[in-house]
Amino acid sequence: MSSTAGSRVVVTGATGNVGTSVVRLLAEDPQTGSVLGLARRIPDWAPPKTEWSAVDLASDRTDLTSSFRGADAVIHLAWAFQPTHDPARTWRTNVLGSIRVFDAAAAAGVGTLVHASSVGAYSPGPKDRMVDESWPTHGWPDAAYCREKAYLERTLDTFEREHPEIRVVRMRPAFLFKRESASEQRRIFGGRFLPGPLARPELLPFLPDIPGLRVQALHTDDAAEAYRLALRTDVRGAFNLAADPPVDAQLLGGMLNTRPVRMPRTAARSAIAAAWGLRLLPASPHLFDAVLRLPLLDCSRAHEELRWRPTRTATEVLEEFLEGLQQGAGTDTAPLRGRKVG
Repeated sequence: MSSTAGSRVVVTGATGNVGTSVVRLLAEDPQTGSVLGLARRIPDWAPPKTEWSAVDLASDRTDLTSSFRGADAVIHLAWAFQPTHDPARTWRTNVLGSIRVFDAAAAAGVGTLVHASSVGAYSPGPKDRMVDESWPTHGWPDAAYCREKAYLERTLDTFEREHPEIRVVRMRPAFLFKRESASEQRRIFGGRFLPGPLARPELLPFLPDIPGLRVQALHTDDAAEAYRLALRTDVRGAFNLAADPPVDAQLLGGMLNTRPVRMPRTAARSAIAAAWGLRLLPASPHLFDAVLRLPLLDCSRAHEELRWRPTRTATEVLEEFLEGLQQGAGTDTAPLRGRKVG
């Protein structure tokens, strides 16, 4: 994509956690001429230089080519995490919908495609060292989220060979949080009726320390800046995105002033599986299995080629998110609607 002013960018999933941050940054960027945000439900939010269009990627009647025509770039963020009990339904939205996005970008003559992949696309990896973008991306096959992200990595391999004229960038971020996403993420992973105010240190008698539960986090706004830089820099390929330090029970225990207590994987998984089976918990035990096996990400390529650095540490990110969780934080889009419970 050219760095000249006046570029037109289309963003799918524009009202979600990442989408709202990407749209806001692009709307503030003087090099952006206009932004078209695609979402299932049009928000009341009206950032500068931004138009909205209602689009359902799960529908094969959606005309994405018309939406993309005249755009310099498409940033594809749309993703459905639920229903976890119906993987065929998430496959229709996430995989088949993404393929529609890729095909429409080619048909419309879009020059740059930036795709939201994930740390979840990676095959199981080490927890004591970091891996770069050459680590295999076969996911954890039992988890729908990882299976879908990995499948799209293979789809893009083929797409790039067939469309060398399109610059394809794949972002592989760690877990993304911001204050405004707290209510949405509570509903997605903890359930509609888990009260956010319960996420208080004084209510935790101990913190489960589960072997393998060591992950990375990143502020969503920092991830959005990497997306913006990918538009303005002549790069291709994959970029890992994460902030330091890695998050484990010891770090969380220090943050919350709570004592970590070692818990076997099997005990934790059995509890999650029981709650998921009873439909009390949206997050599946298969995703829990995947999280325990995710590698830690080396972000050197993003630092060097995008000149990108996170502005917040993982500790600061989690502190902000927990505060938002307690307060029922959100923003004025349907996915991010704030509420403490329900």
